[in-house]
Amino acid sequence: MERVKKMREEIAQLEGRSLEEVEIEAQKRKEQAEAMNLKLKEPQTTSQETPRTAQQGKDLSVPILPQDQILQAASAIERAFQDGITRQIVRLALIPEDQSLFEYERQWPGGAQQMYREAAGPLARKLLEEIRAPTSPDNVDKTLLKQAPNVTTQIIWDFDGSALITAEAATGAQDDVQALVFSNTDTKYTRDIQTIDKAMGPNRLLMLINPFWRNVESWGFNILAPNGKQMAQEVIFDKFQETYVLLQFSARGEECVALKAYPQDWQLYALLEDDYWPYEPKIIRLGQTKEEPKSSDFAELLNQREEFKMSRNMRQMQRRIK
Repeated sequence: MERVKKMREEIAQLEGRSLEEVEIEAQKRKEQAEAMNLKLKEPQTTSQETPRTAQQGKDLSVPILPQDQILQAASAIERAFQDGITRQIVRLALIPEDQSLFEYERQWPGGAQQMYREAAGPLARKLLEEIRAPTSPDNVDKTLLKQAPNVTTQIIWDFDGSALITAEAATGAQDDVQALVFSNTDTKYTRDIQTIDKAMGPNRLLMLINPFWRNVESWGFNILAPNGKQMAQEVIFDKFQETYVLLQFSARGEECVALKAYPQDWQLYALLEDDYWPYEPKIIRLGQTKEEPKSSDFAELLNQREEFKMSRNMRQMQRRIK
């Protein structure tokens, strides 16, 4: 509060206005921003790509609220399933139910257990409630297809925050969907995936949600499991394909987002703050890449955009002066 007061005093002095005038203007902006925040969080069910998603990209938009992400991910997963991809890897941005994508710097002092309890578990369950993956779509009862599946959870290792979530389809067991959440490089999970894969058969949908590895090199060498890497390659990487990924990270001091939704290439975005920040994030689409982007890819694209010629700190300072 002291910093805010000092900043307003500096603005008043620079603009030749009274402190009271500056504070009244700041209060009006706050009220406008809060009104916009309420509008953004109003329930909307008219379509899967709701107005709550931010700046439109070429074909995709960045989901701001958890439900937006769920609907976008479910659509990508279903498209991939219809194209015959029954083994999928999904990486969700871990947004707690009462937050938005850019609202907070999320910390997880409770580790994987807290991440699962507050974000990954609820998101995964809601995702499975949305997905419909009929193995015989031409013969399925359309009325039953509209009914929500019965979603159940089986905790695997509590200290890992890992769980197996099952969606029992109203259309029958042949259309059930399963998802393993927070698997890691422990050989137990590789064997579990192998067992579940066999039990599900080739036609039903099986997903790995937010696994704690990036690629087969994550396994390294383990003297207790010398064939772990080879086993992971055969069980996971030869079978599973990433179909939905939403990543957040920093590049050149800017908040950036990389979004992959089957069958699209990676879409790259950067956040541009304005007077309504953080209630109405303005997201600028930078471009796209075939491969998962690196920070250097973002930095190169940011340098080409007029909006990001100045650093974030310089932009904020300029706005304060104005």
